[in-house]
Amino acid sequence: MNNNIFQYSNIIFFDIIMAPEEEYYESCKQYLDVPEAIGLDGIDLESYIIASYIIKRPRGMNVNYLSRFAAIEQSTGTWVRVPAETAEVRKEHVARVLGVYELPHYEYVLPSKADHPERLYFVQIGFPISNIKGDGIPMLLTSVIGNISLTHGLKLVDLAFPKAYLEDFKGPKFGIDGLRKLLKVPERPLLNNMVKPCTGHTCDVAADLVYKAAVGGCDVVKDDELIANPAFNTLEDRISAVMESIDRADSEKGEKTLYTINITSKFPEMFEYADKMVEMGANALMINYLSAGFEALRAVCEDPSIKVPVLGHMDFGGAYIGGEWTGLTSMLVLGKFPRMCGADTVVIPAPYGKAEILEERYEQNLKVLRYPFQHIKPTLPMPSGGITQGMVEKTMKEAGKDILIGSGGGIHSHPDGPIAGAKAFRQAIYAVMNGIEVRNYAKEHEELGKALGVWGTGKTQLIE
Repeated sequence: MNNNIFQYSNIIFFDIIMAPEEEYYESCKQYLDVPEAIGLDGIDLESYIIASYIIKRPRGMNVNYLSRFAAIEQSTGTWVRVPAETAEVRKEHVARVLGVYELPHYEYVLPSKADHPERLYFVQIGFPISNIKGDGIPMLLTSVIGNISLTHGLKLVDLAFPKAYLEDFKGPKFGIDGLRKLLKVPERPLLNNMVKPCTGHTCDVAADLVYKAAVGGCDVVKDDELIANPAFNTLEDRISAVMESIDRADSEKGEKTLYTINITSKFPEMFEYADKMVEMGANALMINYLSAGFEALRAVCEDPSIKVPVLGHMDFGGAYIGGEWTGLTSMLVLGKFPRMCGADTVVIPAPYGKAEILEERYEQNLKVLRYPFQHIKPTLPMPSGGITQGMVEKTMKEAGKDILIGSGGGIHSHPDGPIAGAKAFRQAIYAVMNGIEVRNYAKEHEELGKALGVWGTGKTQLIE
């Protein structure tokens, strides 16, 4: 057997098709004895994490063999059989190929190479939880999309978890119901504002802008993801100034406001900031969880001393989900993982404004944050990205009421200022909740009327 076809790297295993056909099949024979199952019925579902992939490879390749290679590469073995990888080791710890399904699923003859140069597959592999249980998201990702993540033409679509694996994750402390109870808003969509400008402003400016957004009707006001603890606006200075503004706004409007201060930083300082901010009166926290890391988010959320909600921001998400045929799907990165790690609300891109996301993916992300997920509470989705008052009707129609509507420029750039901008959003929400057309309601409500006059009801146009 010529093993030289593997010489370049054990992480580009799918490219072994470049070897002569007889060498390719001869080399694949070592994977014929990998334990497999016929679909999900062939394994104990409580002992495996089921990973689903989409794969695109050149025609002529037998993906049945290559799926076995992937299973070994991500569990017990490597590019060549090693003596210590015994039958006993494989029996207990090797990943198992559960299904390889071609799209379309040809049975007899392939179309011509000119018409069909590549073949598409849906592949499912079961990973024993005994290999990684208790090691959290880092080892989960290493197992299901580790070395093979560098293979072009492979994307992790979804993961299904058994109870025995998820029991290690506590999920959100508050979730949708807890946030509603905390804010005393039982039914309508919640309203969020991001402080703008994103960074470069002082704590006095932040306090003024937070006050105006809050008194205008925002339930949550968050730091932008681009400001955390800079010298010109430190966390300690900002929390003191802003919480005074929050108290003043709440007493004037008769409602409670959460301020999510961004504690994202290096370690261990970030965890120290979490404790310090709560000690100084913070009623909510925010973490850029994709740049800080899933387990950093989880550590804060599961800390019993942190008794306030935590907002997860999705910046850096494109690095995980940007590839059509590489990486992970957004419903894992923006949905399942932050929910498992305990985020009470998660910012997700919405297709209504400036964000680039397909409506189908947006709908999936909404679902995965809120659908039944064993013992883990639902997380409140925060549609965001250029949303204006004129989009509230469409947002509520498509996403429902269990959302936190995110707006930045739509509040701060209102012709009459951020108080009027927030009021205009609340007016739009009230109209939809009461079955009134937003355009009609705007005729008798100046703040909403001016907002529609500036931005209308269509997709946000990016302007300087």
